Amino acid sequence: MTEENTNQDTAVIGGWNYGGQAVMEGVMMRGAYQVAVAVRRPDNHEIVVKSEPVSGIYRGRVSKIPFLRGLPMLWDALGLGMRALFYSAEIVGQAEDPDFTMGGATGIVTGALSMIIGVVLFMLFPSWLAGLIVPEGALLFNVVEGLIRLSILVGYMFAVGQLEEIRRVFAYHGSEHKTINAYEAGVPLTVENVRAYSTAHARCGTAFLLMVALISILVFAPLGKPALFWRLLSRLVMIPVITGIAYEVLRFTGRHADNRLIQLLIKPNLALQRLTTREPDDDMLEVAITALQAVLEKEQPCE
Repeated sequence: MTEENTNQDTAVIGGWNYGGQAVMEGVMMRGAYQVAVAVRRPDNHEIVVKSEPVSGIYRGRVSKIPFLRGLPMLWDALGLGMRALFYSAEIVGQAEDPDFTMGGATGIVTGALSMIIGVVLFMLFPSWLAGLIVPEGALLFNVVEGLIRLSILVGYMFAVGQLEEIRRVFAYHGSEHKTINAYEAGVPLTVENVRAYSTAHARCGTAFLLMVALISILVFAPLGKPALFWRLLSRLVMIPVITGIAYEVLRFTGRHADNRLIQLLIKPNLALQRLTTREPDDDMLEVAITALQAVLEKEQPCE
């Protein structure tokens, strides 16, 4: 997972950020003009590929406005990611049941519920709980709230990582990172070459979530500790501000990942990725390579 997306990863080649995310038994990769999803069918092990043009938002005026571009670009990337996930679920599900479908109203409801649960668990619940733990002291309250938010993030990643199906998704996440790292290095995209690269990436979307947790402390600190209603309302209202700042920080650190100071600062980001990546097998690497190659083959203006 990297730069342009909450749960997605990017490489900067020729001025563009290529990126993607892991899905069920596959990988989604996104370019400036194309997005492709490659999924390996569980029944016959065939790699199925679907590609389509992406929104022009990544190349439009909004993409050049710092702090304002973060939210709309992340929102669009979230939509891409959800559609890729639903598509992969259909491919995997149909391998077991030809009549299986995942989309339409079911997909919309699932996506909406996931967002609501995420906002409540990650933004509102920590503020409510911190208010019970710290009855007095605005600064201490905001620090405790931030630590609770960070603990929930780390605990959730650790917990879901124990599920076998999620461990496979995390392994595909590792294959995505390796492929992007190899592409950044300019080596031919073969399984043998990609295998040698790291499962960590400087612009992983996991790092974005860590940035949100840390930046929220700085953003909410000046607000003190208002009454519960206004406190929870402020957490909702300030989501665009926090995501905008986190996006720019992640973008900056990603573009300067060779700087020694930046390398020191992003060590927590890389360490956190150990919870969301696993070492992939060669079949997973082949899927990730196939997805990126499908994007590169059609990476040209479609307007």
